[in-house]
Amino acid sequence: MPMSYRYLLFYKPYNVLSQFTDDSPVEQRRSTLKDFIPVTDVYPVGRLDHDSEGLMLLTNHGQLQHQLSNPKFEHPRTYWAQVDRIPTEAALAHLRQGIKIQNYNTRPAQVSLIPEPDIPPRDPPIRFRKNVPTAWIEITLTEGKNRQVRRMTAAIGFPTLRLVRVALLKGLVDSVSNRNAELCLTGLAPGQWRDLTPEELDPLLKLLHRRQTRSDR
Repeated sequence: MPMSYRYLLFYKPYNVLSQFTDDSPVEQRRSTLKDFIPVTDVYPVGRLDHDSEGLMLLTNHGQLQHQLSNPKFEHPRTYWAQVDRIPTEAALAHLRQGIKIQNYNTRPAQVSLIPEPDIPPRDPPIRFRKNVPTAWIEITLTEGKNRQVRRMTAAIGFPTLRLVRVALLKGLVDSVSNRNAELCLTGLAPGQWRDLTPEELDPLLKLLHRRQTRSDR
């Protein structure tokens, strides 16, 4: 019998591991995906740090998982980051151009200041300092180095206090159907998950199939 593929979107809460098990000693164990998702044999496409929140895609479709995780495809990942103090335009331009973190030069990124987004509060909340303002930036990367957003904002002097991944594949459109392949958090609360709709899945699979075909030539 052919395998039945599953494609899930999950809003990972703060302090949850982006895996289904935790091998730490019992007294140190944290929540995992298993505490929220009862579906078996699906695996995360990429990871989110335990102290980051937001969108995760899980599937048992190995080829899709490989393509979305492979750096050569440069698939966009979009984050909202709450940072300490208010970044200058020069600092944002530095992020856009790419900076050096841990002996690695980041790729150019899309970066902009945004109003405070309408998202659920974090539990526990970030530390509050009355005399130190904070700001929110939206940043879209085409790579996924370990703790990259946090290291980038720290490198320009504006440490990240809260980080939420809000979209995958932003701006990618299937050229044949002219449909957007972007996946986003819309309609999900922290800890909730759902299957992709056919309208979300079809352009995603077609886009990735054509990219894979071109790369194999």
